[in-house]
Amino acid sequence: MSVWNALVGQEPLVEVLRQAVTPAGMTHGWLFTGPPGSGRSTAARAFAAAVQCDNSGCGGCDACRQVLVGSHPDVTVVDTQGLSIGVDDVRELVLRAAMAPTIGPWSVIVVEDADRLTDQAGNALLKSIEEPPARTLWLLCAPTSDDVMPTVRSRLRQVTLRTPPVATVAAALEEDGVAAGLAAFAARASQGHIGRARALARDESVRNRRHEVLALPQRLRDPGDCLRAADNVHAAAKEESEQVATQLEQDELAAHAAEWGSGTRGVKPRGEQGALRSVKDMQKRRRTRMVRDSVDRALLDLLSAQRDVLRLQSEAGVELVNEEMRGELEDVARRADQARTLRRIEALLGCREAMELNVPPLLALEQAFLRLARA
Repeated sequence: MSVWNALVGQEPLVEVLRQAVTPAGMTHGWLFTGPPGSGRSTAARAFAAAVQCDNSGCGGCDACRQVLVGSHPDVTVVDTQGLSIGVDDVRELVLRAAMAPTIGPWSVIVVEDADRLTDQAGNALLKSIEEPPARTLWLLCAPTSDDVMPTVRSRLRQVTLRTPPVATVAAALEEDGVAAGLAAFAARASQGHIGRARALARDESVRNRRHEVLALPQRLRDPGDCLRAADNVHAAAKEESEQVATQLEQDELAAHAAEWGSGTRGVKPRGEQGALRSVKDMQKRRRTRMVRDSVDRALLDLLSAQRDVLRLQSEAGVELVNEEMRGELEDVARRADQARTLRRIEALLGCREAMELNVPPLLALEQAFLRLARA
């Protein structure tokens, strides 16, 4: 067992990181890039564990376990709760990065969503990356290098993760006890996204929700159908995020109460209301992001079906992402031409781009489904 075992289908990258753990291969700033689900954050955390470990990431020592569960005092992980990382957040990180490590050889700062850094935040981060303290490592993660400010990325060593092969994802699921048929389906349907594959394999409600989404395009007959479909997808996204967010928020509010002694004294401590307001603002931003992420997963599922249709229209006998729906997709392919399929793909891609520009998800969905119906 080692910290690298969690990286599915990333053997070339693991070899690079193993060599980099040595003093000769170490760099003070790293940029982990790769498509969604490839394991950027997992790779960064594994590397953080390896540099704190006396055996380069054995996975069994106290240092490895502490990093992987998030309790190591010298490893700070920024897992973005909102839509962006602001300059105040980065200034706190820069102050932390300036501190010497307490028990390990390195002070490590992991920024999981560096593509969400605002321009001001990126500029605040730049000097610390340019001239880091002697025992500090910056590990930034982003989908592509273009998602990070040029001045920041030029000072980082980039390593790129690939989309894991479907067979490798399926094998990993089978090792976790998933039946072979279900593992194969989940690996294909997730398109190499290991986290999504695990959710599809373990949760029947996730599989049912995906099936319902894939059936939507064939039901869009008039504007009313489009608006109802958009509302259904958005409502499902809110419900999904609600289930996750509620428990997180309860734990965070309980932790806030314990930290400030809320309810134990008649007079509230100075600053408690401001701190509580900050917690609630963060929770609100996280809910917004979670809804958008859930809607985006639905759009990716719809895109996979339209791409399958395009494959069928252009090449017979090709393997499909949605192989279990081959009969239905072949029927769609016969009734439409490639131009129509491309228009549908453009409508879905346009919806994703609109949400990136902060168009409300429901409005973006309504526009996309109206375009699908017209196509």
